[in-house]
Amino acid sequence: MDPAADPAAAVSDSRRRLARGVAQSSDAGAQEGCSPTGRQRREHYALGSLADMHDAQPPRSAAASLLTNFSLEMTGKDLEQLQAARDVIPIGTYINVTFLANEDFEMRVAAAAGVRANGFTPVPHISARRLASEHALKQFLSALQAADASENLFVVAGDPAAPQGPYEDALAVIRSGLLEVHGGRRVSIAGYPEGHPGIDDALLWSALQLKAAELRDRGIAGDIITQFGFDIEPVLTWVQAVRALGIEMPIRIGVPGPAGIRRLLAYARRFGISVGASIAREYGLSLTNLVSTAGPERFIADLQDAYLADRHGELGVHFYTFGGLRATSEWVENFAGAR
Repeated sequence: MDPAADPAAAVSDSRRRLARGVAQSSDAGAQEGCSPTGRQRREHYALGSLADMHDAQPPRSAAASLLTNFSLEMTGKDLEQLQAARDVIPIGTYINVTFLANEDFEMRVAAAAGVRANGFTPVPHISARRLASEHALKQFLSALQAADASENLFVVAGDPAAPQGPYEDALAVIRSGLLEVHGGRRVSIAGYPEGHPGIDDALLWSALQLKAAELRDRGIAGDIITQFGFDIEPVLTWVQAVRALGIEMPIRIGVPGPAGIRRLLAYARRFGISVGASIAREYGLSLTNLVSTAGPERFIADLQDAYLADRHGELGVHFYTFGGLRATSEWVENFAGAR
């Protein structure tokens, strides 16, 4: 199967082969009295073997660079959290500001302005289907530009099943031409390594290609921020499929910051993220102790060890701060220091 010809089919096929491989490893582990390790599971990558990875393993400094310019996410209501965490967040860090239904126009703009005022780089979200009119988009962008917060933007279709105005999806907002008119110079778009519970895989791949091409044709820099997950296999398989399509823009891998297990599982269910028993065990999630906390130590370590610049291109990490901005930033500081 040529991923460039049908990436949705290629990724789906790789998931099936990965599942068979994990099952075989589990059977072998049971016979030996142990469960499959992360190393054994990585042997079943659909688009590259673990032996190939070891042959071309990058220096530790290259792998560690995944965390060098990490980004964070906050809601419009998190300004106090940001101020309380600013001493542990590197100056200039990209911080995404959400565009949720329970936030109003003024709150979103104030949050983006607050990110800038605290010495960081704001990346306001624009939810296409929540925009009631072209005027609403112009008004929001004008306010962001006045707050020096319109240069970096994240554009997504959004949760509503039907658009509340003229914009069906992120592509429609990009095609409007209003982003660059209001100072937009870099636009992030969404990626879904494990699919989307409400969108067919083929449509996701088509949308990704169209958005990447539109940004390129408009001369706008871009990157992809993925939905979070707990398993590196589908993530890196998806990354390789993206690269096979000729999409070279940087990709930020979505990672949940340290948080309570009950909360992490609730978000996983909401966004259709796989959390089987074996994946939970490897990530460090205790399904029998939901009041405890879990961090992404194993996920990041496995991602760093499997990362190959020539195969995966430019990768970074985007943290979803389910457990808070300070807890996530302190975790990054401690983990990077330990490595």
